[in-house]
Amino acid sequence: MASPRSVVPAPDPLGESLHLLRLTGTLYCRAELSAPWGIDVPSLEGLMTLQVITAGHCWLEVDGAPPMRLQQGSLTLIPHGTPHRFRSSARARTAPLFEIPVEQISERYEIMRHGGGGEVTHVTYAAMRFDHVVARRLVAQLPRVLHIDAWDDEDTGWIHSTLRLISREALTLRPGGETIMTRLADVLVVQAIRSWLGSSPEAGRGWLAAMRDEHVGRALSAMHRSPERPWSLVSLAREARMSRSAFAARFTELVGEPAMHYLAESRMQLARAHLQQTSEPLSDIARRVGYGSEAAFCRAFKRAFGVPPGSVRRGAATAEHAPRAGARP
Repeated sequence: MASPRSVVPAPDPLGESLHLLRLTGTLYCRAELSAPWGIDVPSLEGLMTLQVITAGHCWLEVDGAPPMRLQQGSLTLIPHGTPHRFRSSARARTAPLFEIPVEQISERYEIMRHGGGGEVTHVTYAAMRFDHVVARRLVAQLPRVLHIDAWDDEDTGWIHSTLRLISREALTLRPGGETIMTRLADVLVVQAIRSWLGSSPEAGRGWLAAMRDEHVGRALSAMHRSPERPWSLVSLAREARMSRSAFAARFTELVGEPAMHYLAESRMQLARAHLQQTSEPLSDIARRVGYGSEAAFCRAFKRAFGVPPGSVRRGAATAEHAPRAGARP
């Protein structure tokens, strides 16, 4: 009989990070585009965009990357809100996105019909953000554009099926369709990132390499999972199963900064997210991120961001009444 230790799964720090990729603030647009047509999407700061070509084909141009011809079944991910353009042909003229009329179906779902009446392309387009600190670190490592052609790929048949489900939900607008599409978008985003992680040389460098490291990855995972614990270099080295000096050197080599500096920054980013998204008392947030007193937390927060925690919370409350990022006039 296996011992209890033998059935405990090995740590998977990168897998845990992918688990934290949960979409928020998602806005969907189902576009019915007839040639000739072109759409110019401006910079969408803080947002990631997902595009699925459910019928037809088009060209995608992302600033800083070569043009791509996208076929039915193509999935593209633009992680950093980089300006981009879609065109029916390489020479088609483009119109600014927010000047094109749409039919608003709900707060987060709209239909766009645009173009000159020729050959039709259908695109399901989503703009979204990730609020978890670790998820944002992962997204920050991604390139300007990720691309998957999965419609006819037998090895990724489940992606094929997911794309078909999105296509069906986008075309039928049945009750609950928005919820289903959001969950499916979660799956597609994670799969696009997994595909890139498995094939790109850049995925083996920096923070991503640290997350995959047998030793440093354990310590990173422990920090992310339990930021409230009173971590020290000694206790983190113990998590990593290394000596203190060897761990300190390897962490800095892979991550690019000392472990305790990384921990402090992560705690502050997590605290800011709690301030922006919840009404928890400062004392509770302080405990969540490893500070024994509210006063010590407030001092550390002001050193990190130049403003006290209350200013961030007031700013977030004001933002709730401002137009949504990417919303149309």
